[in-house]
Amino acid sequence: MGELSLVTLVVIAANALISFKGFSDQSFFNKYRFNISNIKSGAKYQIFSSGFLHVDPGHLFVNMLTLFFFANVILYNLGSIAFIIIYLGSLLLGNLLSYFFHKNDPHYTAVGASGAVMGILYSAILLQPDMTLGLFFVIPMPAYVFGIGYLFYTIYGMKKRTDNIGHDAHFGGATGGYLLTMLFAPWVFETHLLMVILLAIPIVILFFLQRTGYL
Repeated sequence: MGELSLVTLVVIAANALISFKGFSDQSFFNKYRFNISNIKSGAKYQIFSSGFLHVDPGHLFVNMLTLFFFANVILYNLGSIAFIIIYLGSLLLGNLLSYFFHKNDPHYTAVGASGAVMGILYSAILLQPDMTLGLFFVIPMPAYVFGIGYLFYTIYGMKKRTDNIGHDAHFGGATGGYLLTMLFAPWVFETHLLMVILLAIPIVILFFLQRTGYL
């Protein structure tokens, strides 16, 4: 962690260039943000393009800093192609889950790479579950504890819907990172089987709650 590879630099540069264009050009921002009404009217590209826009520099910085810290775990274990597929697949799955949960709210909008970054984070946790994360960059915590706890917090946020955080995109992105990592690294079933099972629990609970109407 902590070394800037070329592929990570390209992803960060793409996010920065597109986001800063959006900061200074409201029409550009509105055209490419995630908006339910626009997507239903034919702007399907927003499901992808919104993942490279951010609300402000702070939002951009937090997402890119998280990406910077965990990208190399995937790059080292799986390579650049898998990293890109996990990043973009998590972005798309996160926004598709947002669409699923908000499809009846034409005014719902969202931007940010959080779904993609959560996919990278959860991929890193699955590949290297013994690593320690710094909660708020200060409090040490086992990666798998953070992963499971955060997904349960995300389910709570999706149920309450009392803040402006795209919890469903976070959850979808984390799920994308989890599933794609198992596809690229089936050896985790042998080496980290307990972690595979534990990280699956909140995912199963989410879909159970949705199917039974509690979410």
